[in-house]
Amino acid sequence: MANEPNSVFESSLDKTNLILKDIEQAYGWSKDRRNQSFAALRTVLHLLRDRMPVQESVEFSAQLPVLVRGVYFDGWDPSNVPVKLNRDDFLYEVRRGFPYETDGGPEQVVQVVLDTLRRHVTQGEWDDVRATMPRDLARMIP
Repeated sequence: MANEPNSVFESSLDKTNLILKDIEQAYGWSKDRRNQSFAALRTVLHLLRDRMPVQESVEFSAQLPVLVRGVYFDGWDPSNVPVKLNRDDFLYEVRRGFPYETDGGPEQVVQVVLDTLRRHVTQGEWDDVRATMPRDLARMIP
């Protein structure tokens, strides 16, 4: 029993690092750019979270590793969601929240993070997330 919390933490850390590594590999970044991959993940997660209805946001978060779930809910105010964002608004907010210059700009950041998250969430949940988005934003979701 004493090892269980450590094992849960280690498992979550491993899964979180895998997500960050997937983002880095998509960009061809080395591990020393971990702050950038984390900032990309955090920015896109927060915008997704704030765009979804509360119940869907909570259901989606249940599939994230515990550490990523903590990032996901950091600063969340469920009384202010869903925030109405279309595709252009979403990309504008990514540009504001992600302070690094990257190839492909904010659209590529969104695509890389969404492609990565898609591999770590069930198809049914991913379909539910897409269904909560306006049509122009849903087209960006793989």
